[in-house]
Amino acid sequence: MIEVNDIILRLGAAALIGGAIGLNRDLHHKPSGLRTLALVALGAALAVVTATEAGTGPNPASPAIQGVLAGVGFLGAGVIVLDQSSQKVRGLTTAAAIWLTACLGCACGLGLWPPALVATALVALVLVFGGRIEKAVHRKIEGDGDGAQGDG
Repeated sequence: MIEVNDIILRLGAAALIGGAIGLNRDLHHKPSGLRTLALVALGAALAVVTATEAGTGPNPASPAIQGVLAGVGFLGAGVIVLDQSSQKVRGLTTAAAIWLTACLGCACGLGLWPPALVATALVALVLVFGGRIEKAVHRKIEGDGDGAQGDG
């Protein structure tokens, strides 16, 4: 069993690293940004922690987790659209949140409460503060205060 502090470190590091990469992408005016990539990294880390905690070998949970994550990816893809008027991609953060929610469902289904709770808290932080951080960095670097990335 992975200790709660180790879960916090693993999931927190994933969210921070994903967010940093996303901020770079946002600053280069790419469709994915801090929130999207923080959620993707967090979801991937949660999936690995969940699979690790489920055990190795002939565990029926591992193929189920793989199937859920692949299948939900298609569901998330359905919310990503190109806004013709602004020529911006919309829905990436929502798609990442859908995928991460599936990861949370897997963790809950396995009864892995510490990783599920830590990831839920981190998701809330990313969604509440990620956009604000992106906009603040844009204001500081570009001075225009816009910071819109079309990532919601």
